[in-house]
Amino acid sequence: MCPFRFLDFQGNFRDCRSSYQVEEMLSQRIGLMNEEAMHAPHALQNMADALPALGIVAAVLGVIKTMSSIDQPPEVLGKMIGGALVGTFLGVFLAYAIVAPFAQRLGAVTKQDQAFYDVIKSVLVAGLHQHATNLCVEVGRQSAPDHVRPSFGDLENALRELKRAS
Repeated sequence: MCPFRFLDFQGNFRDCRSSYQVEEMLSQRIGLMNEEAMHAPHALQNMADALPALGIVAAVLGVIKTMSSIDQPPEVLGKMIGGALVGTFLGVFLAYAIVAPFAQRLGAVTKQDQAFYDVIKSVLVAGLHQHATNLCVEVGRQSAPDHVRPSFGDLENALRELKRAS
């Protein structure tokens, strides 16, 4: 949470307007970070969308080259046409088997990172609104994505262990 380190969350934002302003600032900053992080997945997806077209261009160029050798025997023409079709295959394969899945995964990881920052923001904002610590932690638990959200009991046990350890 390094970008937000400059804020002093020890109680300098006691009045409600300030806490709402901090919440808005955090939301804007997280949104900006997410927008910047999504540039790479979008660029990869655009490249994946273009690769089949490049494969078709390679096939057309291969067919043009084959047509210039139309006087060759069928065995040679077959090899040349096969080579032309490899371009189409490579374009489609690279697009749908490598680049597009990678772009999708990169986008999913970026969204998971944003969810992490949203949890932190919700806990900090609940603290700024002067809610009890247990309530702040519960707000964070509820704002966590389903696949990583601990159960209420697990969270209670972890908090008890922390109390005993300190």
